[in-house]
Amino acid sequence: MALGATLRIAGPAGERELPVADFFLGPGRNALQPGEVLVSVRVPALPPRAAAFYHRFIPRNEMDIAVASAGVFLALDAAGRIADARVALGAVAPTPILVPAAREALVGREPGAEAFEAAGEAARAAARPIDDMRGSAAQRRHLSRVLTVRALENALRRIRGGQPAGATH
Repeated sequence: MALGATLRIAGPAGERELPVADFFLGPGRNALQPGEVLVSVRVPALPPRAAAFYHRFIPRNEMDIAVASAGVFLALDAAGRIADARVALGAVAPTPILVPAAREALVGREPGAEAFEAAGEAARAAARPIDDMRGSAAQRRHLSRVLTVRALENALRRIRGGQPAGATH
């Protein structure tokens, strides 16, 4: 979703393409019509001066289901300002969500703490989590902000040729 991927879907009426962001309709529901199958996922190549990063919070390494997650795409222009950005969140709403307000908080600005905090706050505001056995709604809203900021910081490190924080290889 953060990378702007599209899905190729085939069915009785032929083929169609759909942005990943439009695929998820609700818990356990997707945009496939009767008789349709997902044929492929097309992820566009990253442009120059761009990177992506995905962060998830899990309480234990043995647990595969995230309490919250954030995936980001960040692209800089030739002057080093943010030319494009996308923030997607998982496990903080009934479906994965794209956060347009986070993009608005980033594009045109210098990459760094101030812009990233604004995007993180937009992500926190967009989250619509529930309380369950993995975490509270308040914790998930907080994690939406924290994970977004950290993912943006790590995407910027990648653009600048550095290794993401916490990477082991």
